[in-house]
Amino acid sequence: MADTFDVVIIGSGPGGYVAAIRAGQLGLKTAIIEKDKRLGGTCLHRGCIPTKSLLYTSELYSHITHAATFGINVTNPQLDWAQAQKHKQKVVDKGAGGIDFLMKKNKVTVFKGTGTVAGKGKVEVVLTEGGTKQVLDTKNIILATGSVCTTLPSITIDHKRILNSDSILELPVIPKSLIVLGAGAVGTEFASIFNHVGSQVTLIEFMPNVLPIEDLDISKELEKQLKRRKIEVLTGTKFEKVENTKDGVKVTATLPDGTQKVMEAEYFLSAVGRGPVTRGIGLEKTNIQLMPKGTIQIDSMMRTSEPNVYAIGDITPYPWLAHCASAQGVVAVEHIAGKNPRPLNYDRIPNATYCYPEVASVGLTEKKAKERGFDVKTGIFPFSAITKASISDEAIGLVKIVSDKKYDEVLGVHLIGPHATELLAEACVALQLEATTEEIAKTIHAHPTLSEIMHETAEVVLGHPIHI
Repeated sequence: MADTFDVVIIGSGPGGYVAAIRAGQLGLKTAIIEKDKRLGGTCLHRGCIPTKSLLYTSELYSHITHAATFGINVTNPQLDWAQAQKHKQKVVDKGAGGIDFLMKKNKVTVFKGTGTVAGKGKVEVVLTEGGTKQVLDTKNIILATGSVCTTLPSITIDHKRILNSDSILELPVIPKSLIVLGAGAVGTEFASIFNHVGSQVTLIEFMPNVLPIEDLDISKELEKQLKRRKIEVLTGTKFEKVENTKDGVKVTATLPDGTQKVMEAEYFLSAVGRGPVTRGIGLEKTNIQLMPKGTIQIDSMMRTSEPNVYAIGDITPYPWLAHCASAQGVVAVEHIAGKNPRPLNYDRIPNATYCYPEVASVGLTEKKAKERGFDVKTGIFPFSAITKASISDEAIGLVKIVSDKKYDEVLGVHLIGPHATELLAEACVALQLEATTEEIAKTIHAHPTLSEIMHETAEVVLGHPIHI
C-alpha cells in the first residue's frame, strides 16, 4: 500500500507551488499535481510574467524612440517582435525551471496529470504520459486549480482574429490595429503594449471608468493619460457584436448617448474576465457547494465545508491575484501543520496594473472608506512636482492618500505614474503597521527619488504641502 501524504495540492500556480514549498519546509509529506507541461500555472505561463515581459519590451522601445529628448540620437530603431517573443519565453522557462528546483529542494513529489478529488482523503491522478490512473491517499487536500479566460456568450474566440488573453500572447505579428473589450487590468495592459509598438488601439469599457475597481481619481487620470497617447477610450459603452471580415474584424457598440458605432480593426481582444476552475475537479464527491459565481467559500484558514479540504487562489471569492493566492497557500499549509497562522486582511491585498502609466493601490478607496463610516480626509500630489520624474520625462500621474480624520490612520494609498507598482511597497508596509499620515510625513525620504511623492502626499493630507 502506498504511503499517505500529509497534503496533496491540485494545481501548481502561485498558490499551489508556494503552498508546496511551505509544506516541505514544515516537514510535511507533500505532493503537487499539474496538468500543464510545466509547473507555474497561468501566472507564469499565460499571465503575469509573459505580459510583463512584453510590456517591458514595448516600453523600452517607446523610450528609445524618444531618446533624442535626453541627448541620445538613435536613427530608425527597429523592433524585432520575434526576438521579443523569444525573450518572453526565456523568462518563462527560467521561472519554470526555478520551480522545478524548489520542488526537489523541498522534497515535494510532482505528478504531471489531471487531479480530482476521489473521496475522503483520496485524490485521483490521470497521468499525462500514458493516461494511466493513480489514486493518492492523503490527510489533507488543497485545491488550487485557478481560473481560465471567459468571454461574453455572443463572442466566439477563434484564436485567429478574435483573441483572448492567452492567444494574444502568441501573436506572431504586431497588429496595425486592435480593438480591446474590457478596460480592467488585462485590457489596459495589452492596450499599452500594442500602443507602444505602433498599433492603433481602441479600448471599450461598459462601466463609466477604466479600471473600475480603482479609486475614481486614479481611473479618471488613467483615462486622460491613455487618450494623450492616442488610445481611443470608449467608456460607458455597450458591446453589441464582433464579426470576422476579409482582413480582420468589425465591432458594433452602443455609445452612452444611445448611438451605435461600428469599428474595424485587424484583431479583437476579449478581456472581459476569467472564470474559476471548479468544475470537473471532483467536488461532487464532497459536500462543497459552489457559490453563485462558481467559487468556493472558505474560512479564515482557507478551509472549505468539507473536512481537511482547503481552497486557495482564483477558485475563492477573494482577490484573484497571484500574491493573494500565495499568501492563502501559506496560511492553509501552516494551519495544516498546526502553526496557528494569522488570518489574512483582504483590505490590505495590493493591486498592481502594469499599463502605462502604471497603476497601484492598497487599502480602501475614498468611496469605500466613506461607505464603511469613516470620516475621511484625503490628499493628492502630482508627479509633475517631483524632480526625479521630470529627469526621465515621466512627470505624469499622481498619488492619493485616504486617511481617517479621527485617528489619522492611513486607510488607502492609490498611485498612477512612473514605477507606481514598485512605490506601492511603502504603502503596503504603512497599512500593515497601521501607520498614520503624520508618521509618513515625518519619515525622511531620500532626494531626488520618486518615493518623495509619498512624503509630499502625506503633507497635503495634513494641510501643509511643501512643493505645491
